Amino acid sequence: MADHEDHKKDDNFLDKLSGTIHGLAHDDSSDSDVDNKTGSSSSSVSFNRLFGREKPLHKLFGGGKPADVFLWRNKKISAGVLGGATAIWLLFDVLEYHLLTLVCHLLIFVLAALFLWSNASFFMNKSRPDIPKVQIPEEHVLHVAAALRTEINHAFSTLRSTASGGDLKKFLGIITGLWILSILGSCCSFLTLLYITFVLLHTVPVLYEKYEDQVDAFGEKALVELKKQYDVFNAKVLSKIPRGPLKHKKV
Repeated sequence: MADHEDHKKDDNFLDKLSGTIHGLAHDDSSDSDVDNKTGSSSSSVSFNRLFGREKPLHKLFGGGKPADVFLWRNKKISAGVLGGATAIWLLFDVLEYHLLTLVCHLLIFVLAALFLWSNASFFMNKSRPDIPKVQIPEEHVLHVAAALRTEINHAFSTLRSTASGGDLKKFLGIITGLWILSILGSCCSFLTLLYITFVLLHTVPVLYEKYEDQVDAFGEKALVELKKQYDVFNAKVLSKIPRGPLKHKKV
């Protein structure tokens, strides 16, 4: 009888021990699931985009046909535009073909072909070629002029505010940009510079869109490091430059 009771106690002890181990294993698995969920949620949290960008890259380019061309939404059109720009650059910069000469030669060829076609169709009793009437819409010209006017006025306003001595950081940025442009202008022609810019617009955005997360993570670290270096430079150099008091204008 005593042996039977001892056997029952041992069985109860083993059941409790197995239940405790099972509960601990269940808690560990639930904790690991929670950790995995929190880790995945923390990894899915998007970090800051470059330059505080909130809109998609397609929207920043206007969201229309130019954005489709720059981001290679239609590969045939984008490749055709890039190939045309390359042909123009080869003609004018590499082969040193002049724009006025090219325009005159093209007009001579087109006018001669249409003139001969029109006269030949009269002798062969065929209909003359239907030459379309080409006109530039006034609305598009005014739209482009207004956009250029807005951008030029904004550039003049930025230069004026910078020259007035209000923002030293903006002043240094503009001076650095102009200095880099002057170096590029001395190394290559203006047409080559335009072509390089055009090629960069057709390659950098689409590559950035493909590797967006990696570039943004690297850019965030680089911007933080640049801010630290600028703070050190500001504390050691810029803060010691004497500046006159700013005059506040009354509106």
